[in-house]
Amino acid sequence: MASSIGRNGVQVYSSDLVSLHHHSHHYHQQQPVKNTYKEGTKKDGTVDSYWSRPESRIWTVMLLLGTCLLYCARVTMPICAVAMSSHFDWDKKQSGIVLSSFFWGYCLTQIIGGHLSDRIGGEKILLLSASAWGFITAITPLLTYISSAHLIFMTIARFLMGLLQGVYFPALASLFSQKVRESERAFTCSTVGTGSQFGTLVIGGAGSLLLDWYGWESVFYFSGLLTLLWVYCMCKYLLNEKELIIRLEHLAKGLSLSKQTKVPWKQLFKKAPIWAVIVAQLSTGSTFFTLLSWLPTFFKDTFPESKGWVFNVVPWLVAIPTSLFSGFLSDHLINQGYKTITVRKFMQVIGSGVSSIFALCMGQTSSFCKAIVFASVSIGLQTFNHSGISVNVQDLAPSCAGLLFGVGNTGGALLGVVCVYLAGHLIETTGSWVSVFNLVATVNVLGLCTFLIFGEAQRMDTDSAYIDL
Repeated sequence: MASSIGRNGVQVYSSDLVSLHHHSHHYHQQQPVKNTYKEGTKKDGTVDSYWSRPESRIWTVMLLLGTCLLYCARVTMPICAVAMSSHFDWDKKQSGIVLSSFFWGYCLTQIIGGHLSDRIGGEKILLLSASAWGFITAITPLLTYISSAHLIFMTIARFLMGLLQGVYFPALASLFSQKVRESERAFTCSTVGTGSQFGTLVIGGAGSLLLDWYGWESVFYFSGLLTLLWVYCMCKYLLNEKELIIRLEHLAKGLSLSKQTKVPWKQLFKKAPIWAVIVAQLSTGSTFFTLLSWLPTFFKDTFPESKGWVFNVVPWLVAIPTSLFSGFLSDHLINQGYKTITVRKFMQVIGSGVSSIFALCMGQTSSFCKAIVFASVSIGLQTFNHSGISVNVQDLAPSCAGLLFGVGNTGGALLGVVCVYLAGHLIETTGSWVSVFNLVATVNVLGLCTFLIFGEAQRMDTDSAYIDL
């Protein structure tokens, strides 16, 4: 697959351009183009790698569904944690080991997944990983019949799940930096990002009902088989046969950090704004994973009479419109003339700072209704991160956004392992959930302060020695 890097810093893959043009040809025939030049062509007459508007809409919807199913599979274990702990006689520490094992796998494939996506195409990496994690989710209940060592097998399955899902968001960042116009990125990222809340909502509602009616095994079958159905639809309707083939030589080339990529790595990682966004991504990722893993147990322990479908659904239902609003607000403020970095930092203050205040409130209330409100507002406001640091990665280095996003997510996953396990340890030793929410707020504030002080939005992946970027 031939690849090159154009003046706008976006890698252009010739075979992908041909196939995308072939796939979207009927859209261009049916809809008049209002621009002074055709979509798919730059003003200077060269080929443009960005999706046309009809293509962008279709891909956005399908990737939203993909992100939804990613979280359906990811949250399956936390949803079933209480029932599985009772079934297999696990204590809180053992549950913490199973839940945190996801992040051990998750941190190992972030960087390589982002780099491969930058080199051979994010859409290929997305589908390859989704087919594998869908299969593993569907067969997880069957592993309990193989041996009596349930803790070991569940930990291994959870580790493999993290290994396969680790490439997803770096692949998305790479795909968006190559295919989505800068003026539309915040809204596209936030829209696709709502899949995380929508997926947690779906598995929280449907999963809680399946758990009550048919047992914990049915929740795994549900999310695994739906993921495999999504992969089939993507392969059948959005990609042709040539795009589905990943040749071994292309994979080998993608794995190598060749000098031909012209990315000034040494200069890039010497710059404070790069590390600022990585540290911020590290903190927000780890605290989100901590809440995602332990909130169902918090509500069950603190409010034993509460219904699972309420606390597993309401917070994520609130998060969907807030995520969409954050993307719309971000793009609107930038179009109104506000500096990009000012908007990114404003979004991050809401996403990390204000959300932490409501997380702290959860540990101080004895009212179930108030706890639901605090959890909903906290998780809802966290979605502003999609229009903050998540897009800032693409501002700083569009030519290697996938790899850079992978670096930040790797740090987030590593800290996520520590925070998820530490949260279980704190609950077991102190008997109080206040310490868990204090941990979440502290980590969030540290990341936010780093981004506010050192964060920038101008491109960092260009250098005088690599002017062709």
